[in-house]
Amino acid sequence: MSKTTQEARAVIPRHVAIIMDGNNRWAKKRFLPGVAGHKAGVDAVRAVVEVCAEAGVEVLTLFAFSSENWQRPAAEVGALMELFLVALKRESKKLDKNGIRLRIIGDRSRFHPELQAAMHAAEQRTAHHTQFLLQVAANYGGQWDIVQAAQQLARSVQAGELQADDITAEHLERCLSTAPQRHPDLCIRTGGERRISNFLLWQLAYSELYFSNLFWPDFKHQAMRDALADFSLRQRRFGKTCEQVASEGRTSCSNNG
Repeated sequence: MSKTTQEARAVIPRHVAIIMDGNNRWAKKRFLPGVAGHKAGVDAVRAVVEVCAEAGVEVLTLFAFSSENWQRPAAEVGALMELFLVALKRESKKLDKNGIRLRIIGDRSRFHPELQAAMHAAEQRTAHHTQFLLQVAANYGGQWDIVQAAQQLARSVQAGELQADDITAEHLERCLSTAPQRHPDLCIRTGGERRISNFLLWQLAYSELYFSNLFWPDFKHQAMRDALADFSLRQRRFGKTCEQVASEGRTSCSNNG
């Protein structure tokens, strides 16, 4: 076993978040319609879920459809919704069989009632599993998440359940759509871009960022293992110096963090 593999097994992120980018460019490169890239991306999801579950990751959050994606061509959005519906019905059975819980975060109100019903059914089918959680962010935006959390707190203040001056970061975190899950330890973005695109803005405050030039459909088993191996070599400081971190018995000083 290589040193990198050993270290990757020793330090595994408990929560991984992924911005799945590059489906359209993958399809365009092959002279295929954009929806072909999204369909191919489903295979990458299966591969990444498999690697994360085997490695001991507890939560995997995938950015499937942003609140800004509604601005794309109507035909593409329609194809995505159809693909999402089919995938939910098919993949939820596999997730249940493999002991994986599915949770969907985001504003569902804009989705067709049939799709909303499929989301609920898939979550209910897998709700009893506790070892591995797959969170899918659909019609999600980091700004939306913070706003809806603030609105919840405002209603609590209005109802006399909470004083405005008593509100803390912990109060807001409990109202985020990802609660009660821990924040991501690692955030991966595929497709070569170097930005987080309004994804988990609050939750990614101290996450390690990993960028891959691979388009999402090409991000399979080995690519995911490489990302986990890279994470194992990082030193997470959370505002401390590398000497402080080293004195706590964690990894040695590095240029990360």
